[in-house]
Amino acid sequence: MLKKYLFLFLIPLFFTACSYTTNPLVNPNIENIQSDDELTNLLLNHYYEWKGVKYKYGGNSKKGIDCSAFIQKTYITKLNVKIPRTTYYQSRVGKSVAKINAKAGDLVFFKTGKNSRHVGIYLDDGKFMHVSKKKGVIISSLDNIYFKKHFWKIQRVLEEN
Repeated sequence: MLKKYLFLFLIPLFFTACSYTTNPLVNPNIENIQSDDELTNLLLNHYYEWKGVKYKYGGNSKKGIDCSAFIQKTYITKLNVKIPRTTYYQSRVGKSVAKINAKAGDLVFFKTGKNSRHVGIYLDDGKFMHVSKKKGVIISSLDNIYFKKHFWKIQRVLEEN
Protein backbone atom coordinates (compact mmCIF):
# COMPACT_ATOMS: atom_id res chain seq x y z
CA MET A 1 0.00 0.00 0.00
CA LEU A 2 2.82 2.42 0.86
CA LYS A 3 4.53 1.68 -2.48
CA LYS A 4 1.34 2.64 -4.31
CA TYR A 5 1.15 6.04 -2.59
CA LEU A 6 4.87 6.63 -2.96
CA PHE A 7 4.58 5.90 -6.69
CA LEU A 8 1.65 8.31 -7.06
CA PHE A 9 3.68 11.00 -5.29
CA LEU A 10 6.90 10.51 -7.25
CA ILE A 11 5.44 10.47 -10.77
CA PRO A 12 4.24 14.13 -10.66
CA LEU A 13 7.57 15.19 -9.17
CA PHE A 14 9.43 13.58 -12.05
CA PHE A 15 7.46 15.50 -14.66
CA THR A 16 7.52 18.85 -12.86
CA ALA A 17 11.23 18.66 -12.13
CA CYS A 18 11.94 18.80 -15.86
CA SER A 19 9.76 21.80 -16.61
CA TYR A 20 10.30 24.19 -13.72
CA THR A 21 13.35 25.92 -12.35
CA THR A 22 11.52 27.05 -9.24
CA ASN A 23 8.75 25.69 -7.06
CA PRO A 24 5.77 25.42 -9.45
CA LEU A 25 3.12 26.95 -7.22
CA VAL A 26 -0.13 27.40 -9.08
CA ASN A 27 -1.68 30.14 -6.94
CA PRO A 28 0.96 31.37 -4.53
CA ASN A 29 0.04 33.98 -2.02
CA ILE A 30 1.96 37.08 -3.06
CA GLU A 31 3.20 37.53 0.52
CA ASN A 32 5.09 34.22 0.22
CA ILE A 33 7.27 35.58 -2.58
CA GLN A 34 10.41 36.78 -0.87
CA SER A 35 12.31 38.50 -3.69
CA ASP A 36 12.08 40.03 -7.14
CA ASP A 37 14.10 37.04 -8.41
CA GLU A 38 11.45 34.61 -7.18
CA LEU A 39 8.71 36.69 -8.78
CA THR A 40 10.66 36.95 -12.04
CA ASN A 41 11.14 33.15 -12.09
CA LEU A 42 7.44 32.61 -11.42
CA LEU A 43 6.56 34.97 -14.29
CA LEU A 44 9.10 33.30 -16.57
CA ASN A 45 7.55 29.92 -15.83
CA HIS A 46 4.23 31.35 -17.00
CA TYR A 47 5.90 32.81 -20.07
CA TYR A 48 7.32 29.43 -21.07
CA GLU A 49 3.85 27.89 -20.73
CA TRP A 50 2.51 30.48 -23.20
CA LYS A 51 5.56 31.24 -25.38
CA GLY A 52 4.59 31.59 -29.03
CA VAL A 53 0.81 31.49 -28.50
CA LYS A 54 -0.55 33.63 -31.33
CA TYR A 55 -2.19 37.01 -30.92
CA LYS A 56 -5.96 37.13 -31.34
CA TYR A 57 -7.94 40.27 -30.60
CA GLY A 58 -10.41 39.40 -27.82
CA GLY A 59 -8.78 35.97 -27.43
CA ASN A 60 -8.38 34.44 -23.99
CA SER A 61 -6.90 30.97 -24.54
CA LYS A 62 -3.91 29.15 -26.01
CA LYS A 63 -5.73 29.18 -29.35
CA GLY A 64 -5.11 32.93 -29.38
CA ILE A 65 -4.87 35.71 -26.80
CA ASP A 66 -4.56 39.48 -26.73
CA CYS A 67 -2.25 41.53 -24.53
CA SER A 68 -4.68 42.49 -21.78
CA ALA A 69 -6.12 38.95 -21.49
CA PHE A 70 -2.58 37.56 -21.15
CA ILE A 71 -1.82 40.05 -18.38
CA GLN A 72 -5.09 39.30 -16.59
CA LYS A 73 -4.55 35.54 -16.90
CA THR A 74 -0.96 35.82 -15.62
CA TYR A 75 -2.02 37.80 -12.58
CA ILE A 76 -4.87 35.49 -11.59
CA THR A 77 -3.17 32.13 -12.27
CA LYS A 78 0.32 32.90 -11.00
CA LEU A 79 -0.24 35.62 -8.41
CA ASN A 80 -3.86 35.04 -7.38
CA VAL A 81 -4.54 38.74 -8.02
CA LYS A 82 -7.61 39.90 -9.93
CA ILE A 83 -7.17 42.79 -12.33
CA PRO A 84 -9.50 44.20 -15.01
CA ARG A 85 -9.75 42.62 -18.48
CA THR A 86 -8.98 45.62 -20.69
CA THR A 87 -5.81 47.65 -21.11
CA TYR A 88 -7.78 50.82 -20.43
CA TYR A 89 -8.88 49.65 -16.98
CA GLN A 90 -5.58 47.91 -16.24
CA SER A 91 -3.81 51.24 -16.77
CA ARG A 92 -5.86 52.69 -13.90
CA VAL A 93 -4.94 50.01 -11.33
CA GLY A 94 -2.13 50.44 -8.82
CA LYS A 95 0.26 53.34 -8.59
CA SER A 96 2.52 54.93 -11.16
CA VAL A 97 6.28 54.34 -10.85
CA ALA A 98 9.24 55.72 -12.77
CA LYS A 99 10.80 53.47 -15.41
CA ILE A 100 14.06 53.43 -13.47
CA ASN A 101 12.20 51.99 -10.44
CA ALA A 102 10.42 49.20 -12.37
CA LYS A 103 10.22 45.86 -10.58
CA ALA A 104 9.14 42.38 -11.54
CA GLY A 105 5.37 42.21 -11.90
CA ASP A 106 4.85 45.88 -12.76
CA LEU A 107 2.57 46.59 -15.70
CA VAL A 108 4.25 48.36 -18.63
CA PHE A 109 2.00 50.43 -20.91
CA PHE A 110 2.47 51.82 -24.40
CA LYS A 111 0.46 54.24 -26.53
CA THR A 112 0.54 52.52 -29.91
CA GLY A 113 -1.96 54.74 -31.73
CA LYS A 114 -4.35 57.61 -31.21
CA ASN A 115 -6.73 55.48 -29.14
CA SER A 116 -4.88 52.17 -28.86
CA ARG A 117 -2.81 50.92 -25.95
CA HIS A 118 -0.58 47.91 -25.30
CA VAL A 119 0.41 46.26 -22.00
CA GLY A 120 3.09 43.88 -20.80
CA ILE A 121 4.53 42.64 -17.49
CA TYR A 122 7.98 43.81 -16.44
CA LEU A 123 10.43 40.99 -15.66
CA ASP A 124 13.89 42.37 -14.96
CA ASP A 125 16.77 44.28 -16.56
CA GLY A 126 14.57 46.23 -18.99
CA LYS A 127 12.75 43.13 -20.25
CA PHE A 128 9.00 42.51 -20.28
CA MET A 129 6.67 39.80 -21.52
CA HIS A 130 3.66 40.58 -23.69
CA VAL A 131 1.68 39.46 -26.73
CA SER A 132 2.97 40.76 -30.04
CA LYS A 133 0.54 40.91 -32.97
CA LYS A 134 3.21 39.39 -35.23
CA LYS A 135 5.05 36.96 -32.91
CA GLY A 136 2.53 36.06 -30.20
CA VAL A 137 3.67 35.73 -26.57
CA ILE A 138 7.27 36.95 -26.41
CA ILE A 139 9.79 38.80 -24.27
CA SER A 140 10.94 42.21 -25.50
CA SER A 141 13.19 45.01 -24.31
CA LEU A 142 12.11 48.47 -23.26
CA ASP A 143 15.22 49.63 -25.16
CA ASN A 144 13.72 48.43 -28.45
CA ILE A 145 13.26 51.44 -30.74
CA TYR A 146 9.52 50.79 -31.14
CA PHE A 147 8.88 50.45 -27.41
CA LYS A 148 11.05 53.46 -26.56
CA LYS A 149 9.00 55.57 -28.96
CA HIS A 150 5.63 54.36 -27.66
CA PHE A 151 6.37 54.00 -23.94
CA TRP A 152 3.62 55.50 -21.80
CA LYS A 153 3.91 54.48 -18.15
CA ILE A 154 4.48 51.76 -15.57
CA GLN A 155 1.91 50.84 -12.93
CA ARG A 156 2.72 48.88 -9.77
CA VAL A 157 -0.21 46.63 -8.91
CA LEU A 158 1.51 44.31 -6.45
CA GLU A 159 1.98 45.64 -2.96
CA GLU A 160 5.54 45.79 -1.74
CA ASN A 161 6.62 43.58 1.16
